[in-house]
Amino acid sequence: MRNTERYPVKGANSLWHIYKTVPFVKVMKNFLVIQLARYTPFLKMKNWMYRTFLRMKVGDQTAFALMVMLDIMFPERIQVGRNTVIGYNTTILAHEYLIKEYRLGDVSIGDEVMIGANTTILPGVNIGDGAIVSAGTLVHKDVPPGVFAGGNPMKIIYTKEEMEQRSKQEEGDVWS
Repeated sequence: MRNTERYPVKGANSLWHIYKTVPFVKVMKNFLVIQLARYTPFLKMKNWMYRTFLRMKVGDQTAFALMVMLDIMFPERIQVGRNTVIGYNTTILAHEYLIKEYRLGDVSIGDEVMIGANTTILPGVNIGDGAIVSAGTLVHKDVPPGVFAGGNPMKIIYTKEEMEQRSKQEEGDVWS
């Protein structure tokens, strides 16, 4: 289960209550920063923009590919570890607006994680160190460290132990 905070609303759906939950000026500033960063080919500049203007925690040597879309409302709730790759056109959400409630949840992506292109990460998810998430995955629950996960719905394809075994076999094949 994802770790989210739930906030019920009355009357119109929760998106109609958006500026009661987050200031308009913050959303506009975040939108501009995220759009600039999406097209910026300079990884250091992109990480600096995220840290400085969005108050995200981004580890050293982390790479956000072209067109990564971060949560516009609550990017400060996203944390990405060291030496991680976030693939092309990935979306990372820290909020979800539903009919009768909205939910907020921190997203934590560990060190040396590989997120494939066109992945969507939902609020309240933790992705452990060394995990690999295949392209096009909907990450709707936590991903344990070191595993290979993918699909929609997402499931564990290889456990950490199986990944270590495959890695040893591949090393042996290289030297044969």
